[in-house]
Amino acid sequence: MDIAGDLRDRRILLVEDDETVREVVRTYLQDAGYLVDEVSDGFQAIDLVAERAPDLIVMDRMLPGIDGVEVCRRIRAAHDIPVIMLTALGATDDRIDGLEAGADDYLTKPFSPRELVLRVGSVLRRSLVEYAPEAPFDLGAFTLHPSARFVQKDGMPLALSAREFDLFSFLLKHPQRAFTREELLGSVWGWSYGDLSTVTVTMRRLREKVEDDPTHPRILQTVWGVGYRLSVGEPSVGEPA
Repeated sequence: MDIAGDLRDRRILLVEDDETVREVVRTYLQDAGYLVDEVSDGFQAIDLVAERAPDLIVMDRMLPGIDGVEVCRRIRAAHDIPVIMLTALGATDDRIDGLEAGADDYLTKPFSPRELVLRVGSVLRRSLVEYAPEAPFDLGAFTLHPSARFVQKDGMPLALSAREFDLFSFLLKHPQRAFTREELLGSVWGWSYGDLSTVTVTMRRLREKVEDDPTHPRILQTVWGVGYRLSVGEPSVGEPA
């Protein structure tokens, strides 16, 4: 389970109150070459993030004192640190709540520790990858800065999470093309399978930051029966105004 050199010694914060689960996850992450800090509740997690700034957080949805969704929301409000949420099996609402709070990925319990290690590597690579220099380019009101990983709208930077940036930059590079949620899950998340609500929730969060009126999107449009399309200028015929 060794990992590439660019990820070795990256620091992972494990937030889990179940001692058995914590021990198993810690062992697998350490065997894969990661440095692991661990805490058992959300308040400790918030304090440790401020103190050590981990490269990624693996966090249980259900925690004593303050639940994982609220912890994720507080951390993401102050830090751009990717979060993988561990949720109860079949609890769709838990997964959606976590994604809306800013989680980048999730696994349902019971889960394979090996799969968790793979997910950690995938999320880290997307957040830590060094891009070859790419010149900024303009599309409508937006300016994409690929190398610096930020987007401006009318000259003002948008406060996007890492996953929101990945999704929006992909669509900016492919304007006027409709993508299914399955295609976006594969192209942006790098998953060959997964819960499609991941795409839906991320798109909803992105619209809140990109659109003038998120309830009537003109830019990130829904293509009924297909998926989503990025459109600049006036809506296409048949699209909601």
